[in-house]
Amino acid sequence: MSEQPKIAVIGAGCSGITTIKNLVEAGLTNVVCFEQNSEIGGNWLYSPKKSHSSVAETTHIISSKKMSEYRDFPMPDDYPDYPSHKQVLAYFKSYADYFNVYPYIKFDSKVEQIEQVNQDSWQVTVNGFKELFDFVLVCNGHHSVPMHPELPGAFTGEYLHSHDFKTNKPFEGKRVLVIGAGNSGCDCAVECSRVADFTAISLRTPQYIVPKFFLGKPVDTFNGNMQWLPSPILNVLQKASLKIQVGSYSNYDLPEPDFPVTKAHPTVNSELLYKIRHGNVHPRPAIIKIEESEVTFSDGTKERYDTIIAATGYKIAFPFFSKEFINFEDADRIPLYLRMFHPEYPSLIFIGLVQPQGAIWPLSDHQAWLASHYIKGSWELPENVKELAEQEADDIAKQFLKRKRHLVEVHFHSYLKKLKRELS
Repeated sequence: MSEQPKIAVIGAGCSGITTIKNLVEAGLTNVVCFEQNSEIGGNWLYSPKKSHSSVAETTHIISSKKMSEYRDFPMPDDYPDYPSHKQVLAYFKSYADYFNVYPYIKFDSKVEQIEQVNQDSWQVTVNGFKELFDFVLVCNGHHSVPMHPELPGAFTGEYLHSHDFKTNKPFEGKRVLVIGAGNSGCDCAVECSRVADFTAISLRTPQYIVPKFFLGKPVDTFNGNMQWLPSPILNVLQKASLKIQVGSYSNYDLPEPDFPVTKAHPTVNSELLYKIRHGNVHPRPAIIKIEESEVTFSDGTKERYDTIIAATGYKIAFPFFSKEFINFEDADRIPLYLRMFHPEYPSLIFIGLVQPQGAIWPLSDHQAWLASHYIKGSWELPENVKELAEQEADDIAKQFLKRKRHLVEVHFHSYLKKLKRELS
């Protein structure tokens, strides 16, 4: 390999732009970033039409401003605690401008295929043209390929995934059922309830729904100040603080979680509980049967709906890899060292393939920082990387509930400390 390795960065979203910045900052300037859109931003590049992006017209981030910043580029002082998608995109553009990221990006360049041609080279096919690289850093995100539920019957009304929910206008005067109470599901239910005749939300399993503020502060900032406490004490305090804010979930006709707050990815939403108690959103249990427009729930309730919105998450998809090479879509575990390094392909690095209880891009920033040191040769992979990757997958299985959404889940603060320790 030459002194200046050739590096491909896949995607110019929040992870891609910080990857470019960190590589160039480390003196690694032989970088090409391929972006399928005509602008940076990835999932935060809003479009009112169906697109790669899952951002809706009214989307705000669910992690607070201070907990969502890149490590050396603070958000503007005049931003609110929870910025809108427009403000987030403007922040990304400012970051890309400030660190001169744009010259390394090829826009309107969709990566069609990536193949390993030998142990040290990758052939990347973009718009029909092939190019060889020494390293590939995958930053394409994991919120672009919807995961659809298996509905127990044929629904004859309108069906869509929350990925395609852009505005509540099409649902005015309709009866709407949202499946799933994650962050997207709650947002869809709240927005629909403003205009729909009737809005319900179906939960198959209990879910912690956490208000955005506690004692006047963003809830993640409040929790962040308690990270020095031992985990058992922290779990008790977090559950107690939720009890103070919310009371019993049964008061909202919601199932009561029987697991610690930190065992599952939380839903951060201040409006859903308000909407439930005002009779605007109606909780429902799991669906057991669908006949045309009639839905039967596990408690025996039968109701007619015009629209079903499936807020059932996303597949971890890499359409540019052959299924025989890497396929995480149906995986039950994803063994990557530090959530980044594939144990069999040391020149293939994943940036942003995490689901934190917080914002992704501060973690992507630190991952890219570590990756740049690795490529530069100032940090090395351990010899037992495969064993460590399997151990991390085991740890995730122990720390979180067994659900597809938790395959790449991390605790924000502990994972960030782990990355920082590698370069300390």
